[in-house]
Amino acid sequence: QVQLVESGGGLVQAGDSLRLACAASGRTLDIFGTGWFRQSPGKEREFVAAIRWNGASTTYADSVKGRFTISGDGAKNTVYLQMNNLKPEDTAVYYCAAAAGYGSVYLLRSADQYNYWGQGTQVTVSS
Repeated sequence: QVQLVESGGGLVQAGDSLRLACAASGRTLDIFGTGWFRQSPGKEREFVAAIRWNGASTTYADSVKGRFTISGDGAKNTVYLQMNNLKPEDTAVYYCAAAAGYGSVYLLRSADQYNYWGQGTQVTVSS
């Protein structure tokens, strides 16, 4: 089992930055990739960004490319999502997820690939 705990959400204004963190514990050696998803009221959960631990390949949703950066700290078993130039449409609950096994970074764009999910952290961007 792997446990994931997100932190770093909050209320900010448009144009501000936030950094989310996802700390993993348990059988972390089973994880080959970690991703961030988000969900706002009335909408389906959508992919934001993912990182493959072996080689640190990354992939992003078009809506956040150039504004968000995902990175990992293996020593701390923590993945970060640096969010810059936030927009009101970025408002959502952000979830961290971990995928066990093996696969390419592009597989990590699908929620179906993930075995473990965090509880989510709220990000609210005011205009």
